[in-house]
Amino acid sequence: MNWPAISAIIRKDMTVALKTRAVAVPLVIVPTIIILGVPLMAGFLVNLAATTPLAASEFEELQSLISPEMMTYFAGRRPEEAGLIFFLVYMFAPMYLVLPTMVSAVVAADSFAGEKERRTMEALAYTPTTDGELLLAKMLGGWIPGVAVGVFGFVLYCIAGNIAAWPLVGELILPNALWWLLGLWVGPAAAGLGLGVTVLISARVNTFQEAYQLGGLVVIPIVALMLAQIAGVVYLSPLFAFAIGLVIWLIDIGLYFIGRALFKRSEWVARLS
Repeated sequence: MNWPAISAIIRKDMTVALKTRAVAVPLVIVPTIIILGVPLMAGFLVNLAATTPLAASEFEELQSLISPEMMTYFAGRRPEEAGLIFFLVYMFAPMYLVLPTMVSAVVAADSFAGEKERRTMEALAYTPTTDGELLLAKMLGGWIPGVAVGVFGFVLYCIAGNIAAWPLVGELILPNALWWLLGLWVGPAAAGLGLGVTVLISARVNTFQEAYQLGGLVVIPIVALMLAQIAGVVYLSPLFAFAIGLVIWLIDIGLYFIGRALFKRSEWVARLS
């Protein structure tokens, strides 16, 4: 492995991506809304609603959405406490996975399609790397920011969630076993999935917007997981989270080898000629 060349490509991709407004703006605005805005707003609304006359009946109705497997965790808690913990700890969990997936997908969309738009692809094609090394560098260039933002978001969300819940619950609710797995196991895997799909798409389209829009479809399974949990079809337990992470890691590995089989530098240069 030509690690000096791989490292240079990674640094170049990350630097260019952060200087591109179409890439940098989503990396700042979306994480801020998801990680800080959602939990703080939820805490404010629940604390406000808890003071209204209809609060008890409303929160009891919300408890009907909680699966029987989860009810043991909420035993002895007031309905408003259970509702807030349910949202912050469990309901929001799949939404958090959008963060590393989206970040890696945005950077990855710029990896090949952005090179085409900037007309720097041909020079990159002649870098002293093999096809596999070049593909690995392009993928790591998206994966590292995705993981970094995901881990930072995990820490920030735990702080924001505890601040939001403390006035009502009076104890720290994050991170629990589920969130440790989300932040350090499932999140990095989701970042790999986002970039794997987007890099393969990015290598076939001509603009960043095309790559970003098509690569954004990768969040559909995450949204489906969130809806399934709301409907009570699944319960995002630590064991289930570990299994999801394992499946995604296996898909990531498969995407890399598919990419190696499809990516041919000679065909790439020929399309540029």
